[in-house]
Amino acid sequence: MSFKFEKLIVWQKAVDLSAVVDEVAKRFPSDERFVLATQIKRAADSISLNIAEGSTGQSNPEFKRF
Repeated sequence: MSFKFEKLIVWQKAVDLSAVVDEVAKRFPSDERFVLATQIKRAADSISLNIAEGSTGQSNPEFKRF
């Protein structure tokens, strides 16, 4: 069973962005990897998580408007 938000193109692109950011963050210098890289990865992850959270508990008409 899939969730409604998984059909949204914006959510799919946010997940793809998160994967790209993760790959880029792996190439950061070691002294930045645990501070800046972690913050950037969390910010990218929060996009898809916020979309998912915002779509929960909505009726079909509300979801379409969302």
